[in-house]
Amino acid sequence: MKRVVFLTALFLLIAVSFYAYRAFYSANILVDKEDSLFVINAGASYQTVLGELTGQNIVQDRLSFQLLARLKGFDKKIQPGRYKLRRNMTNLAAMSALMESQEPVNITFNNVRLLPELYEKITRGTDVTPKEFEEALNQFIATNQEGFTKENILCMFIPNTYQVYANVSPAGLVERMHKEYVRFWTDDRKAKAAKLGMTPIEVSILASIVQAESIKPEEAPLIACLYLNRLKTGMPLQADPTLVFASGDFGLKRVLNVHKEIDSPYNTYKFAGLPPGPINMPTISNLDAVLNPAPKDYLYMCAREDFSGYHNFASDIYEHGRNAARYRAALTIEMRKGAALRKKAKKG
Repeated sequence: MKRVVFLTALFLLIAVSFYAYRAFYSANILVDKEDSLFVINAGASYQTVLGELTGQNIVQDRLSFQLLARLKGFDKKIQPGRYKLRRNMTNLAAMSALMESQEPVNITFNNVRLLPELYEKITRGTDVTPKEFEEALNQFIATNQEGFTKENILCMFIPNTYQVYANVSPAGLVERMHKEYVRFWTDDRKAKAAKLGMTPIEVSILASIVQAESIKPEEAPLIACLYLNRLKTGMPLQADPTLVFASGDFGLKRVLNVHKEIDSPYNTYKFAGLPPGPINMPTISNLDAVLNPAPKDYLYMCAREDFSGYHNFASDIYEHGRNAARYRAALTIEMRKGAALRKKAKKG
């Protein structure tokens, strides 16, 4: 009888040991399947997560997973986020991944003109809603000591790709962007801004105008020097892109005299100095172009008569007048050619 009891106990011990080993070290996650990104939504319970893991055939043996979940405390430490689960993972490895190594998400934002566009782009892939981010940003604006306002807050965002966790809080996302701004504005960049007599915010505002003026990156330092020269002499910037922004018609192709009468602080024909905020989100290259302007005395620019997208620059109004005359003459010829072609096509 004792022998039977002993053998039964030994058998049970071996069985339990085997199952325990299997629970810890046997492949149980995505067996013979591809790696997968598993999302735990905010507020999800352990039972919900367990149901999704088994329902999606990520976990093969539910019982062994549950056993380890209780031993590791995973059933009481559910954290929302995105987690990378790999093919043929063990329960132990999967538990470590789900409890300790959340997979980051990429957030990318550029080509932003208005704040609502930023709210949509910066929160994509996170648990933060655009409205929540807007509220957190407004709170930052109300309490910051660095001169950020509703009009210029776009200057704080340096366009790039950043990694954050999906469950980042709205305030945490704002703080992360502020830290990236502080990191960008190194002592060297701040010294260059000070040498120009500008704050980082003012540099960003001017860089946004430089960016809107040309599609040719190599022209940016020349355009920057032109506007810096105008600021130094007290001459109005007279930047057409600011009128487009003031009009609110971002599809506007040609600025007319009527647009120069718009009553807006962004009308740089009517008001000297910089507008109160940027007219877009300037790239790093355009920010650096303002900080490192070409050493020229240019005050004027005009589109080249070859329609290449480049500009002719001038230091005085007379030279600028000649450049403008060449461009108008070339434009007239092109318009006549276009009219002739349309007339020919109509006859055909």
